[in-house]
Amino acid sequence: MQLALQEACKGRHQTWKNPLVGAVIVKDNHVLATGYHHHFGERHAERDAISKLTPEQLFNSTLYVTLEPCNHFGKQPPCSQLIVNKHIKRVVIAQIDPHKLVTGKGIAALKENGIQVATGILANEARKLNEHYTYFYETNQPWITVKQAISLDHKVAVRTNQRTKITNDLVYQKVHSERADYQAIVIGSSTAIIDNPSLLTNVHTDYSPIRIVLDRRGRLLKHLDLKLFTDQKAQTWIFTENKSLSSHPFNNKFVHCFFSKNDSIGAMINELKNQELQSIYVEGGPTLEKSFLDNYLVNELITYIAPDLLGANGVSAVSPSSFHHFSDVKIDKLNNNVRIDERKQNV
Repeated sequence: MQLALQEACKGRHQTWKNPLVGAVIVKDNHVLATGYHHHFGERHAERDAISKLTPEQLFNSTLYVTLEPCNHFGKQPPCSQLIVNKHIKRVVIAQIDPHKLVTGKGIAALKENGIQVATGILANEARKLNEHYTYFYETNQPWITVKQAISLDHKVAVRTNQRTKITNDLVYQKVHSERADYQAIVIGSSTAIIDNPSLLTNVHTDYSPIRIVLDRRGRLLKHLDLKLFTDQKAQTWIFTENKSLSSHPFNNKFVHCFFSKNDSIGAMINELKNQELQSIYVEGGPTLEKSFLDNYLVNELITYIAPDLLGANGVSAVSPSSFHHFSDVKIDKLNNNVRIDERKQNV
């Protein structure tokens, strides 16, 4: 199963809304084939491994797979039926699939056809592999991470409306790669206007995160030349309570605007849920981060700290209205900067 988990990791950043899955076929104590889910919409890990063997090799073999085989027709036919057809004798599963289309159904189909099934082998490792996917389908809520970069005196800029580079180049590279682990990146209109970011990742992927701007008042109407609206390098979604902005003809297939009468954050989360997008990376600024924290929407907080002091005129970083306890804390050093990754308990 450890080998199957390693295989699953090969599909990282290319399976999009699908989970990472790896498979290994064993017979007479010999590994005959390995496989993994390469790309969203393409064949599943089980099918990938099975395709490499003859019917004779597959007969009475054991399949190790990190996630329960599917039993429905989607972009691919059901893997459970393929396993039955190939006369595989035993299937060892790490994690039961939390997706309601699959949960328990694949296992039941295998057992009904006389195949031996074992579950729970390295289950925690498998859950960790697809942390956002698992959380989304168990809770019907996307995993939300807030990221902040601050100075030693808890500031995010030297003064209001001025972009300030706080952290070092190693952090810059880390954040750009970290973005690829999420399906949406969220900022507020102030961050969009002041920083004019591209919000792209430095990781090769066919599924760049959707860039989302929350602009309740419609301030972006005066800043239509921002990179987010003109570079056509990834999807940009705007959520607003301003009718003029929501009806503006961007004439750009990469830009979409959503109107809500109130609560742009709630509208955004509901739209992501409808699209089955499972993870959000909130990059700021402090006002937006405070809204997420005050509404208890945050699963994970990542803080990058630089050793500089920005002084009394600096813009303060986020301070939530109430107490938040993060029990799972990991601290790493990136040259002279520090990265603190902390998570809420029971997520």
